[in-house]
Amino acid sequence: MSDIKKVVLAYSGGLDTSVIVRWLQDTYNCEVVTFTADIGQGEEVEPARAKAEALGVKEIYIEDLREEFVRDYVFPMFRANTVYEGEYLLGTSIARPLISRRLIEIANETGADAISHGATGKGNDQVRFELGAYALKPGVKVIAPWREWDLNSREKLMAYCDERNIPVEKKKGKSPYSMDANLLHISYEGINLEDPWAEAEEDMWRWSVAPENAPDKPTYIELTYRKGDIVAIDGQEMKPHEVLEHLNKVAGANGIGRIDIVENRYVGMKSRGCYETPGGTIMLRAHRAIESITLDREVAHLKDSIMPRYAEVIYNGYWWSPEREALQALIDNTQEYVNGVVRLKLYKGNVEVVGRKSDDSLFDEKIATFEEDQGAYDQKDAEGFIKLNALRLRIAASKGRKL
Repeated sequence: MSDIKKVVLAYSGGLDTSVIVRWLQDTYNCEVVTFTADIGQGEEVEPARAKAEALGVKEIYIEDLREEFVRDYVFPMFRANTVYEGEYLLGTSIARPLISRRLIEIANETGADAISHGATGKGNDQVRFELGAYALKPGVKVIAPWREWDLNSREKLMAYCDERNIPVEKKKGKSPYSMDANLLHISYEGINLEDPWAEAEEDMWRWSVAPENAPDKPTYIELTYRKGDIVAIDGQEMKPHEVLEHLNKVAGANGIGRIDIVENRYVGMKSRGCYETPGGTIMLRAHRAIESITLDREVAHLKDSIMPRYAEVIYNGYWWSPEREALQALIDNTQEYVNGVVRLKLYKGNVEVVGRKSDDSLFDEKIATFEEDQGAYDQKDAEGFIKLNALRLRIAASKGRKL
């Protein structure tokens, strides 16, 4: 007899999670609560209600979390100019802490004994969901069906549905790739992408045109920053999720945001994936541009030095950890004067910074100029500066040391 009476499931309404609902009911003889989050995946989430009801679910949570997702997770991450392994903008990784938090909150609200998710035993998401859950509720029971059942293929899942009369849509033309989407990105894995040599098919991409098919005329946009976050586009104030929605559209139309990478998963294997992050690609370039005129040199270099560690923390699932909180406090402290406007030129897959201005700029034209500076900078000072910095090199060379 299972001691699990009620489970909160992260539920999309797709094949895997529909099977999981019935499997939990059959295996644990428990009540299932479903939680479906709208974080901008581009598909209607309300149909998940009818699907859950058809499976006998009584408590159904469907929530629009788009603004919270961008405001409290995406924006804080971009203040650090975060990139994993030089390319990945962490679109999937940054969505998991929010989902984990709501799973635990709903479990507390409903008196559930456990939470459950549809992440496989080979991927990073199982780690991210569960690290977050344990950090927020240490004694929570986590049920990960992919680590327990033997339904390890689409054919077996479909057979399970047929045996138990589980309604599953069989859409014609549905993408064969394993996909994950939210307001920040969409990812593609599986099928021919499992061969790192195989080029991704053009019709796989959903959010962007091919750069060669983008408009022949460039698009110019201006982003207004306040304390490191974008608050307006072309002078129009927007909420965080509206900013990202708008940038996704304009970037995608200009062929911006596609990457094809092989990354190192936390569980140990290498994985090839393709990602579309149109708006995020613009955000990264623009944020570095506004910081270039508003941040002190050593502060900027310190941020750059800790960024890879911060990226690993998020990628590996440690958003709800003391090290992420400590890093975030430092990062957020640096953003006090990151205010101003960045002008960008978007053209055939490229994001070019063509202007930046700020009332908090540290760029001093009187000092930086190549023309007469009226004594703002004494060039003779450079001689002593150079000699002092060369002192250790000169001493070593005088002792006959070789480089």
